[in-house]
Order: sequence, then structure tokens, then C-alpha cells
Amino acid sequence: MANEDLSKLKIEKTRAISRPKRRKKIVFWSLLALAIILSGVLYSKGIFTPPVQVQVATVTQVHPSQTLTVLNASGYVVPQRKSALASKVTGRLIWLGVEEGNRVKKDQVVARLESQDVTAAKDQAEANVTAVRHNIELARAELREATLNLERNKALLAKGYIAKAAYDSALARYEKAVAAVEAAEATLKASLAGLEGANISLEYTSIRAPFDAVVLTKNADIGDIVTPIGAAANAKSAVITIADMNSLQVEADVSESNLNKIKVGQPCEIQLDALPEERFRGAIHMIVPTADRTKATVMVKVRFVDKDSRILPEMSAKVAFLSRPATPEEQKPRIAINQSAIVNRKEKKIVFLVKEERAVETPIDLGTKMGDMVEVLDGINVGQQIVLNPPDKLRNGLKIKAAEK
Repeated sequence: MANEDLSKLKIEKTRAISRPKRRKKIVFWSLLALAIILSGVLYSKGIFTPPVQVQVATVTQVHPSQTLTVLNASGYVVPQRKSALASKVTGRLIWLGVEEGNRVKKDQVVARLESQDVTAAKDQAEANVTAVRHNIELARAELREATLNLERNKALLAKGYIAKAAYDSALARYEKAVAAVEAAEATLKASLAGLEGANISLEYTSIRAPFDAVVLTKNADIGDIVTPIGAAANAKSAVITIADMNSLQVEADVSESNLNKIKVGQPCEIQLDALPEERFRGAIHMIVPTADRTKATVMVKVRFVDKDSRILPEMSAKVAFLSRPATPEEQKPRIAINQSAIVNRKEKKIVFLVKEERAVETPIDLGTKMGDMVEVLDGINVGQQIVLNPPDKLRNGLKIKAAEK
């Protein structure tokens, strides 16, 4: 019985071995299928594929008026009326009433120099004039008396009551009185001229604005010596520098070979580097009748049609010379992209945006064409990057790399 019981405990090796093998195969094929599926997903997302090299551009705003441009030039904003205010006399600055950015009116006193010496000279000149005027009154009184005495002596001489010598003496006295009056009057003129000179010298100590302007720079401080020559150590030749903001123009250099494309009065569009989103209307004011032979260019002055307080002297500017004036609608900025970035997909217009080094398929709505650009009404924003000339193999989500320029 014991042997029979032990024989029942035997293990069938074929069954025990076959079951683990089957399980291993199932696990293997399951893992393989999962790996294939995962690889397909990762491949579709471009993880196992090298990045596609593409051309990338940034979405910007453009102005339709750019299609009217026949020539471009660069230059700087320059005031046509600018002055460095100083005095004709040398003196110490004792008062300064303006600073940078202040607006001044014509004939407004902006600074004063010390004036004690010229004030004293003026007082002396006034006293001289007063003294001379009194001398004139004395000379005229003497002339009246001499005239009466001469008339009396003339009547007495005719009647034989006096000698001829007495009459001659009265006549001489009269002539001397006439000469004294004339001399006193001439002295008065000289004294008045001296007084006028003293007044002018005193006026020179008050520095005035010659026209309505804005103060650009302050060149001297209170206590500085101001001299018209400026040769002395630490001396200033100007107190402030002012400019007429209504006279601002862009001075741009145009190549000699392009002069036939422009003319006086031609409409322009001005863009300032300091205000890149703005476009200012302009017109050619003058083509300077001389050339710079070192650069083979001619200076063109472009005036601003519309004034703007943000426009400042010495700002760098770009000028677009237009074939005709731009309409108000053409002056409004629009979002536009190059037509080479647009792809037709299932009756839709799309572009590939660049996000985290991947291509993202994005539908867009288009507007009017502007040369090789086309307006985008919806779908993308200014500042985003898009793919130009997207290759046929480019798909949504693929990894991309911007081609080196």
C-alpha cells in the first residue's frame, strides 16, 4: 500500500514544462506588440526621427503703404532752427531760469550775467546826459540875451548913438552864444549815444531766447564764467542750447543713382527707431543741391506732415519714398505673413507655428494680398514664429530645427 501511495505522487514533467513556456510566449508577444505600438506613436511624434531643418520667420505687423515704396533711405531727425545761447560780453552767470525740456518764448529772459560794472556805466551815462541838458539850457539863455543885445546895438548904431566898436562886440557875443548852443547840442548827442551803448551792454547781460523753442541742453551752471570766445580755462561759450521743434526734419542720404526716383513734394513715410510701431507722414522739403563725393550721396530733407511731441532731435529714422500718398486705410498696420508659409490642407489654409522646437499645425483666416505678403485676419499673433516653405514631410508635432542663415 505504501508503494502504491508513493507512485501516485509522481509529477508529469511534460505538463509542468509546457505551461511556463506558453506563458513566456504570451508575455513576449504582448511586450513586442506593445513596443511596436509605442514605437509607432513615438515615431509619429518625431521622437526617434531627426529634427527637420526649416526656415523660420517672425510674424510682424506691416503697413499696406509699404507696397507704394519706390525707394528707402536712412537718416536722422535734425532741427532746422537751433541755437546755442551766449552773450557778447564776458561775465559770471548769476541766474539761470530754465532746464532741459522747458519751453521758452521769443525774447524771454533765460539767464543773467553779473552786471554791476555795466550798471554803473549806465548810471554815469545817464548823469552825463542830464548835465549836458543843463548846459544846453545855459547856452540857450546866453543866446537869447546875446540876441537881444545885438538888436539893441543895431538900432542905436543906426541912430548914431553908439560907436561901431560897441556893435561889433555885441555881434561877436551873439555868434559865440550860437556856437555854444550848437556845441552843447552835439555833446548831448554824444552823451545819448553813450547812454544807448551802456543800455546795450546792460542788455547783453540778459540772455534772451531768439525764437519759440525747447531747451535741449544746459551748458553752464550758476557761477561759471561765460564768454563769447570760450578760450579761457573753465569758461563756457554757451549757456543753453535750444531748438525749434516745429522745424524738425529728417535729413537722409540718397544715392546719386536714385535721384531720378524722387522729387520735391513727393509723399514719404517716416519710421523712427525709437517708435517702431508708428509711421509718420512726410514729404520731401528739399533736395540739397550738392553731393557728398566720399559717399556718392545727396542729402534730402523730409518734413513731417503731422507734428508729434515724441519726435526728438537726433533720433535715427528710416524714410520710405512713396509713389503716391497713402490713404488712411493703407496707413493702418495689419498682421501679414509671406505667402510661402501657407499650406492648403483639407480646404483650409494653415501655417506651422514653432512651439518648443516643434511644428504646430494652425488654421488661419486670410485677408487681402500685399505684394508677396498676405494679411492674416485670425489664427496667429505678432511675435510668433512660423515655418517658411514647409517641406511636404512636415507634420503636426514633428521636431524641427531652424536652418542657419
